[in-house]
Amino acid sequence: MARSDIAQPASVRHLARMAHAADPIDDDSEALHAVARAGGALCTVVRIDGTWSRRLGAQLAVLPDGSTRGSLADGCLERALADEAAKPEPARVLRYGQGSPFLDIRLPCGSGIDVHVDPAPDRAALAAATAALARRECARLAVGDGFTRTYLPRLRLVICGSGPEVRALARLGAAQGVDIVLATPRGEGGDAALSLGQPPAIAIDRWTAIAVLFHDHEWERAILPWALAGPAFHVGAQGGRGAREARREWLDSAALARLRSPIGLFAHARTPSVLALSILAECVSEYEKLL
Repeated sequence: MARSDIAQPASVRHLARMAHAADPIDDDSEALHAVARAGGALCTVVRIDGTWSRRLGAQLAVLPDGSTRGSLADGCLERALADEAAKPEPARVLRYGQGSPFLDIRLPCGSGIDVHVDPAPDRAALAAATAALARRECARLAVGDGFTRTYLPRLRLVICGSGPEVRALARLGAAQGVDIVLATPRGEGGDAALSLGQPPAIAIDRWTAIAVLFHDHEWERAILPWALAGPAFHVGAQGGRGAREARREWLDSAALARLRSPIGLFAHARTPSVLALSILAECVSEYEKLL
Protein backbone atom coordinates (compact mmCIF):
# COMPACT_ATOMS: atom_id res chain seq x y z
CA MET A 1 0.00 0.00 0.00
CA ALA A 2 1.35 3.45 -0.86
CA ARG A 3 2.55 5.40 2.21
CA SER A 4 0.24 8.36 1.39
CA ASP A 5 -2.72 6.02 1.82
CA ILE A 6 -1.88 5.18 5.46
CA ALA A 7 -3.64 7.27 8.11
CA GLN A 8 -1.42 8.45 10.96
CA PRO A 9 -2.47 6.72 14.21
CA ALA A 10 -2.80 9.95 16.23
CA SER A 11 -5.12 11.53 13.69
CA VAL A 12 -7.33 8.45 13.51
CA ARG A 13 -7.57 8.26 17.30
CA HIS A 14 -8.54 11.95 17.38
CA LEU A 15 -11.26 11.34 14.79
CA ALA A 16 -12.61 8.43 16.79
CA ARG A 17 -12.81 10.56 19.95
CA MET A 18 -14.44 13.40 18.02
CA ALA A 19 -17.03 11.05 16.51
CA HIS A 20 -18.03 9.64 19.89
CA ALA A 21 -18.15 13.07 21.56
CA ALA A 22 -20.16 14.83 18.86
CA ASP A 23 -23.64 16.00 19.71
CA PRO A 24 -26.27 15.12 17.13
CA ILE A 25 -27.12 18.01 14.82
CA ASP A 26 -30.83 18.21 14.05
CA ASP A 27 -31.22 14.81 15.71
CA ASP A 28 -34.74 13.49 15.17
CA SER A 29 -34.99 12.46 18.84
CA GLU A 30 -33.34 15.56 20.34
CA ALA A 31 -36.57 16.87 21.92
CA LEU A 32 -37.44 13.45 23.36
CA HIS A 33 -34.05 13.07 25.04
CA ALA A 34 -34.10 16.64 26.35
CA VAL A 35 -37.47 16.26 28.10
CA ALA A 36 -36.59 12.79 29.39
CA ARG A 37 -33.43 14.23 31.02
CA ALA A 38 -34.60 17.60 32.28
CA GLY A 39 -38.40 17.51 32.36
CA GLY A 40 -40.58 20.13 30.74
CA ALA A 41 -43.15 20.13 27.95
CA LEU A 42 -43.19 18.18 24.69
CA CYS A 43 -44.82 19.69 21.61
CA THR A 44 -45.56 17.32 18.72
CA VAL A 45 -46.89 18.03 15.23
CA VAL A 46 -49.81 15.59 14.87
CA ARG A 47 -51.34 16.88 11.63
CA ILE A 48 -50.12 18.73 8.54
CA ASP A 49 -52.46 20.26 5.96
CA GLY A 50 -50.59 21.33 2.85
CA THR A 51 -46.81 21.35 2.56
CA TRP A 52 -44.39 22.00 5.38
CA SER A 53 -40.64 21.74 5.96
CA ARG A 54 -40.85 19.24 8.84
CA ARG A 55 -42.19 15.69 8.93
CA LEU A 56 -45.33 14.60 10.72
CA GLY A 57 -44.32 13.97 14.33
CA ALA A 58 -41.68 16.73 14.46
CA GLN A 59 -41.13 17.75 18.06
CA LEU A 60 -40.04 20.68 20.20
CA ALA A 61 -39.01 20.41 23.85
CA VAL A 62 -39.71 23.34 26.17
CA LEU A 63 -37.52 22.88 29.24
CA PRO A 64 -38.31 24.15 32.76
CA ASP A 65 -36.04 27.19 32.30
CA GLY A 66 -37.97 28.22 29.16
CA SER A 67 -35.27 27.16 26.70
CA THR A 68 -36.14 24.90 23.78
CA ARG A 69 -34.60 21.91 22.03
CA GLY A 70 -35.43 20.91 18.48
CA SER A 71 -36.81 23.15 15.76
CA LEU A 72 -40.10 23.48 13.92
CA ALA A 73 -39.92 26.70 11.90
CA ASP A 74 -38.12 30.05 11.92
CA GLY A 75 -38.32 30.75 15.64
CA CYS A 76 -41.72 32.46 15.84
CA LEU A 77 -43.58 29.17 16.21
CA GLU A 78 -41.08 27.96 18.80
CA ARG A 79 -41.53 31.09 20.92
CA ALA A 80 -45.32 30.81 20.70
CA LEU A 81 -45.21 27.16 21.80
CA ALA A 82 -42.85 27.99 24.67
CA ASP A 83 -45.40 30.56 25.89
CA GLU A 84 -48.26 28.06 25.55
CA ALA A 85 -46.31 25.33 27.36
CA ALA A 86 -45.77 27.66 30.34
CA LYS A 87 -49.51 28.16 30.87
CA PRO A 88 -51.14 26.15 33.70
CA GLU A 89 -53.34 24.20 31.30
CA PRO A 90 -53.68 20.47 30.51
CA ALA A 91 -52.40 18.79 27.35
CA ARG A 92 -54.16 20.18 24.28
CA VAL A 93 -53.97 20.47 20.48
CA LEU A 94 -53.33 23.93 19.02
CA ARG A 95 -53.77 24.98 15.40
CA TYR A 96 -51.21 27.15 13.60
CA GLY A 97 -51.25 28.52 10.07
CA GLN A 98 -54.36 28.01 7.95
CA GLY A 99 -57.50 27.95 10.11
CA SER A 100 -55.66 29.09 13.24
CA PRO A 101 -56.84 31.72 15.75
CA PHE A 102 -53.19 32.77 16.12
CA LEU A 103 -53.10 35.23 13.22
CA ASP A 104 -49.59 36.43 13.96
CA ILE A 105 -48.07 32.97 13.30
CA ARG A 106 -47.95 32.29 9.58
CA LEU A 107 -46.73 29.18 7.82
CA PRO A 108 -45.51 29.01 4.19
CA CYS A 109 -47.74 28.17 1.23
CA GLY A 110 -50.93 28.56 3.23
CA SER A 111 -50.32 25.35 5.14
CA GLY A 112 -51.73 24.52 8.56
CA ILE A 113 -50.54 22.28 11.37
CA ASP A 114 -51.95 20.83 14.58
CA VAL A 115 -49.51 20.71 17.51
CA HIS A 116 -50.12 18.60 20.58
CA VAL A 117 -48.75 20.52 23.60
CA ASP A 118 -48.16 18.31 26.63
CA PRO A 119 -46.86 20.27 29.65
CA ALA A 120 -46.22 17.07 31.63
CA PRO A 121 -45.57 14.05 29.38
CA ASP A 122 -45.55 10.57 30.91
CA ARG A 123 -42.09 10.17 32.45
CA ALA A 124 -42.22 6.37 32.34
CA ALA A 125 -43.12 6.42 28.64
CA LEU A 126 -40.27 8.86 27.93
CA ALA A 127 -37.82 6.65 29.82
CA ALA A 128 -38.98 3.55 27.94
CA ALA A 129 -38.54 5.28 24.57
CA THR A 130 -35.05 6.59 25.34
CA ALA A 131 -34.03 3.19 26.75
CA ALA A 132 -35.13 1.49 23.52
CA LEU A 133 -33.06 3.94 21.47
CA ALA A 134 -30.06 3.34 23.72
CA ARG A 135 -30.41 -0.38 22.89
CA ARG A 136 -30.53 0.64 19.21
CA GLU A 137 -34.13 -0.44 18.88
CA CYS A 138 -36.98 1.43 17.23
CA ALA A 139 -38.98 3.39 19.84
CA ARG A 140 -42.59 4.58 19.94
CA LEU A 141 -44.37 7.17 22.06
CA ALA A 142 -48.14 7.66 22.25
CA VAL A 143 -49.01 11.34 21.83
CA GLY A 144 -52.56 12.45 22.63
CA ASP A 145 -55.44 10.45 21.18
CA GLY A 146 -54.57 8.16 18.30
CA PHE A 147 -51.12 9.49 17.31
CA THR A 148 -47.91 7.53 17.83
CA ARG A 149 -44.48 9.05 17.33
CA THR A 150 -41.85 6.65 15.97
CA TYR A 151 -38.10 7.15 16.48
CA LEU A 152 -35.25 5.40 14.71
CA PRO A 153 -31.93 4.57 16.39
CA ARG A 154 -29.20 7.01 15.48
CA LEU A 155 -27.54 6.43 12.11
CA ARG A 156 -24.31 4.47 12.57
CA LEU A 157 -21.62 4.52 9.89
CA VAL A 158 -18.90 1.88 10.03
CA ILE A 159 -15.91 3.02 7.98
CA CYS A 160 -13.50 0.24 7.06
CA GLY A 161 -10.37 1.46 5.37
CA SER A 162 -7.19 3.47 5.39
CA GLY A 163 -6.14 6.77 3.93
CA PRO A 164 -7.38 10.34 3.46
CA GLU A 165 -10.86 9.26 2.36
CA VAL A 166 -11.37 7.58 5.74
CA ARG A 167 -10.27 10.70 7.63
CA ALA A 168 -12.46 13.00 5.52
CA LEU A 169 -15.57 10.82 5.95
CA ALA A 170 -15.01 10.44 9.70
CA ARG A 171 -14.66 14.21 10.12
CA LEU A 172 -17.78 14.98 8.12
CA GLY A 173 -19.86 12.27 9.77
CA ALA A 174 -18.79 13.35 13.26
CA ALA A 175 -19.66 16.97 12.48
CA GLN A 176 -23.13 15.86 11.39
CA GLY A 177 -23.64 13.86 14.58
CA VAL A 178 -23.53 10.44 12.94
CA ASP A 179 -22.36 7.57 15.17
CA ILE A 180 -18.98 6.79 13.58
CA VAL A 181 -17.08 3.51 14.03
CA LEU A 182 -13.61 3.42 12.48
CA ALA A 183 -12.20 0.03 11.51
CA THR A 184 -8.59 0.47 10.37
CA PRO A 185 -5.61 -1.85 9.87
CA ARG A 186 -3.99 -2.94 13.11
CA GLY A 187 -1.71 -0.23 14.50
CA GLU A 188 -3.56 2.72 12.91
CA GLY A 189 -5.59 3.58 15.99
CA GLY A 190 -9.24 3.17 15.00
CA ASP A 191 -12.09 1.82 17.12
CA ALA A 192 -11.59 -1.69 15.72
CA ALA A 193 -8.34 -3.22 14.45
CA LEU A 194 -8.45 -5.01 11.11
CA SER A 195 -6.25 -7.96 10.17
CA LEU A 196 -5.83 -8.97 6.55
CA GLY A 197 -8.04 -11.94 5.73
CA GLN A 198 -10.22 -11.56 8.83
CA PRO A 199 -13.68 -9.92 9.05
CA PRO A 200 -14.14 -7.07 11.56
CA ALA A 201 -15.35 -7.89 15.07
CA ILE A 202 -18.12 -5.25 15.00
CA ALA A 203 -21.81 -5.73 15.79
CA ILE A 204 -24.03 -4.56 12.92
CA ASP A 205 -27.75 -3.75 12.97
CA ARG A 206 -30.26 -2.56 10.38
CA TRP A 207 -29.63 1.09 11.28
CA THR A 208 -25.98 0.77 10.23
CA ALA A 209 -24.30 1.72 6.95
CA ILE A 210 -20.88 0.35 5.99
CA ALA A 211 -18.34 2.15 3.80
CA VAL A 212 -15.29 0.16 2.64
CA LEU A 213 -12.51 2.52 1.57
CA PHE A 214 -9.32 0.72 0.62
CA HIS A 215 -6.94 1.35 -2.25
CA ASP A 216 -5.45 -2.09 -1.62
CA HIS A 217 -8.53 -4.16 -2.50
CA GLU A 218 -7.10 -7.35 -1.02
CA TRP A 219 -8.54 -6.11 2.31
CA GLU A 220 -12.04 -6.37 0.85
CA ARG A 221 -11.97 -10.14 0.44
CA ALA A 222 -12.86 -10.72 4.10
CA ILE A 223 -14.67 -7.46 4.79
CA LEU A 224 -17.21 -7.34 1.95
CA PRO A 225 -18.68 -10.84 2.44
CA TRP A 226 -19.06 -10.06 6.16
CA ALA A 227 -20.72 -6.70 5.45
CA LEU A 228 -23.04 -7.98 2.73
CA ALA A 229 -24.20 -10.98 4.77
CA GLY A 230 -25.34 -8.79 7.67
CA PRO A 231 -28.37 -6.56 8.31
CA ALA A 232 -26.75 -3.20 7.43
CA PHE A 233 -29.12 -1.10 5.32
CA HIS A 234 -26.30 0.11 3.06
CA VAL A 235 -22.94 -1.34 2.02
CA GLY A 236 -20.70 0.57 -0.36
CA ALA A 237 -17.10 0.19 -1.53
CA GLN A 238 -14.53 2.42 -3.17
CA GLY A 239 -12.98 1.22 -6.41
CA GLY A 240 -12.71 1.80 -10.13
CA ARG A 241 -13.79 -0.40 -13.00
CA GLY A 242 -10.91 -2.83 -12.52
CA ALA A 243 -11.75 -3.39 -8.85
CA ARG A 244 -15.43 -3.88 -9.66
CA GLU A 245 -14.64 -6.45 -12.33
CA ALA A 246 -12.27 -8.32 -10.02
CA ARG A 247 -14.99 -8.65 -7.38
CA ARG A 248 -17.04 -10.76 -9.79
CA GLU A 249 -14.53 -13.55 -9.27
CA TRP A 250 -15.15 -13.88 -5.51
CA LEU A 251 -18.57 -12.32 -4.76
CA ASP A 252 -21.79 -14.07 -5.80
CA SER A 253 -24.47 -12.35 -7.85
CA ALA A 254 -26.70 -11.58 -4.82
CA ALA A 255 -23.82 -9.85 -3.01
CA LEU A 256 -22.83 -7.90 -6.11
CA ALA A 257 -26.40 -6.74 -6.59
CA ARG A 258 -26.53 -5.44 -3.03
CA LEU A 259 -23.11 -3.74 -3.06
CA ARG A 260 -23.05 -0.03 -3.93
CA SER A 261 -19.96 0.58 -6.04
CA PRO A 262 -18.92 3.14 -7.06
CA ILE A 263 -19.88 4.34 -3.60
CA GLY A 264 -21.68 7.66 -3.13
CA LEU A 265 -24.27 9.79 -4.89
CA PHE A 266 -21.89 11.56 -7.25
CA ALA A 267 -20.74 9.82 -10.40
CA HIS A 268 -17.20 11.18 -10.03
CA ALA A 269 -15.65 12.32 -6.75
CA ARG A 270 -12.01 13.24 -7.28
CA THR A 271 -11.05 14.50 -3.81
CA PRO A 272 -11.42 12.93 -0.36
CA SER A 273 -13.72 15.73 0.85
CA VAL A 274 -16.07 15.45 -2.12
CA LEU A 275 -16.13 11.66 -1.84
CA ALA A 276 -16.97 11.99 1.88
CA LEU A 277 -19.87 14.33 1.10
CA SER A 278 -21.07 11.97 -1.64
CA ILE A 279 -20.98 8.91 0.66
CA LEU A 280 -22.62 10.62 3.63
CA ALA A 281 -25.39 12.09 1.47
CA GLU A 282 -26.15 8.65 0.05
CA CYS A 283 -26.23 7.00 3.49
CA VAL A 284 -28.45 9.70 5.01
CA SER A 285 -30.83 9.55 2.03
CA GLU A 286 -31.28 5.79 2.45
CA TYR A 287 -31.54 6.05 6.25
CA GLU A 288 -34.39 8.58 5.95
CA LYS A 289 -36.36 6.04 3.90
CA LEU A 290 -36.28 3.57 6.81
CA LEU A 291 -38.78 5.64 8.81
